[in-house]
Amino acid sequence: MNIINMKQSLLSNPLALVLISSLMCSTTLAALSPVPPPTSAVDILGILTRGGSFNTFIRLMKTTQLINQLTSQLITIKSGGLTIFAPEDAAFSQLKPGFLNMLSNAQKLELVQFHVLPDFVSSSNFDTLTNPVRTLAGAKQGKVELNVISYGGSVNISTGEVNTTINGIIYTDNHLAIYKVAKVLLPSDFFPTKIAAAPAPTLAPAPAVEVAKAPKPDKEKPLDDNSEPSSTQVVPSKTSAATKKREVSVVFMVMLIILTA
Repeated sequence: MNIINMKQSLLSNPLALVLISSLMCSTTLAALSPVPPPTSAVDILGILTRGGSFNTFIRLMKTTQLINQLTSQLITIKSGGLTIFAPEDAAFSQLKPGFLNMLSNAQKLELVQFHVLPDFVSSSNFDTLTNPVRTLAGAKQGKVELNVISYGGSVNISTGEVNTTINGIIYTDNHLAIYKVAKVLLPSDFFPTKIAAAPAPTLAPAPAVEVAKAPKPDKEKPLDDNSEPSSTQVVPSKTSAATKKREVSVVFMVMLIILTA
């Protein structure tokens, strides 16, 4: 009976009806209203703009649209985070002239991804990483991997093509860390392995031709007292000398006869 009396009294009171109607409307609106969006992500480009001269790196992040992916990831992230290695414009100036222009769009995206780790690494936790360290560029073994060595407060990074160091902290919180590096991190797959050229075939040396030499004359050996003269040596004939002597004697006798006659 009490409940029926309360309903009748509420229905007879206009003010009570207005209160009940407003409560019902507010509950319905609250149920239909969308869930408020999550807190906006950290402005990565703004941090880089204020942190130094990172114009080339910022331009690459924009043209490859990687900044959109990173921003979305930071918005929806619940654990972990991102680590970015940002080279200054001076680091890009060390590259070969026209290097960036020679890269395809896919290579430019890979280059920027190669500077991002898919995990948050504080400045004191680099020594906990296991090499090779995976980047957003993928898992091409030996091609897009980093080796990070932390020793004595210094952090060295090697890509197989570039060796550099972290020389400053640009920004850090619980999910995002941005570090300044002295050089642009270049993946090894940008530099195909050079195959050593085979040596040019060489012709076999021509066989040596011996030139016939004229025979040398035999040297004359001096004759000793006991050696006999060779057959070619001319020996005066004793017979011819005696004949000449007789001829002289005959001539002399003839002249003598003439004179005495």
